[in-house]
Amino acid sequence: MPKKFIKRFLPDPKTLQKHKYLRVFGKLLDKPNLWVLNRKSAPGAFAVGLFIGWVPMPFQMVAAAGLAILFNVNIPIAVALVWITNPITMPFMFYMAYLLGVKLLGVEKLPFEFEASWQWVETSISTIGPPFLLGCFVLGVVFAAIGYLVINSLWKYSILFKWQKRK
Repeated sequence: MPKKFIKRFLPDPKTLQKHKYLRVFGKLLDKPNLWVLNRKSAPGAFAVGLFIGWVPMPFQMVAAAGLAILFNVNIPIAVALVWITNPITMPFMFYMAYLLGVKLLGVEKLPFEFEASWQWVETSISTIGPPFLLGCFVLGVVFAAIGYLVINSLWKYSILFKWQKRK
């Protein structure tokens, strides 16, 4: 059941292999496990995608593909899951990461006004940067672990359910 459900939402592997930013990986994209959906590649891909989704950086899809290759997990899942960070969810997610970082570091919460400019990034990196980046890292690890455990459990439950059905 999880395999069929997940497969409906995945991008086509041929399309991903031809993507201009993923072509940098060249022959590394030829590993078969990077494109199949099985109980070993799916949970790891969820972990990679959810972790990179919390990393505040451009070209998250390329980073997710690189980590998927490194850990030999499903690339389409990892790449698709970075879209949890989109223009609608990003402000909420990153503000939550900042608040968590403030709590963990025990520093004072500063006014958080986002401005889409390089000057804002340069001035803010020294003030709100450390709690923000720590919060992103911690939430990335937590969501990656939760995603891995949930998908792994769902996969095992699905297999057990099929075996019970066969009996």
